[in-house]
Amino acid sequence: MAFDEGLAERIREVFQNRHDVAEKKMFGGLAFMISGHMCCGIIGEKLMLRVGAGQYDELLQKKHASAMDFTGKPMKGMLYIEPEGIAEDQNLSQWIGKALDFVSTLPPK
Repeated sequence: MAFDEGLAERIREVFQNRHDVAEKKMFGGLAFMISGHMCCGIIGEKLMLRVGAGQYDELLQKKHASAMDFTGKPMKGMLYIEPEGIAEDQNLSQWIGKALDFVSTLPPK
């Protein structure tokens, strides 16, 4: 599966001042790792976010958000954001911020 290269470039811009970011091809798309932990990624044209269980239910209610169901079964703590929800750079940054909030709570790898 191909992923949206334009979205990848926009995500790189969000992370431009970080030195702990790595990219890894996963799920047929592209994942962005922060200090070894998956933070977000791209599947097709959708943004994939790792938000954790604590804020999952709240964020799932937001417009353009849906459960990540890559395997046909929803993965709790993982969201898809539709392209319309990240069309503006500010919205993209806000969504990625939610994933960064969660990933920053994880122990170092």
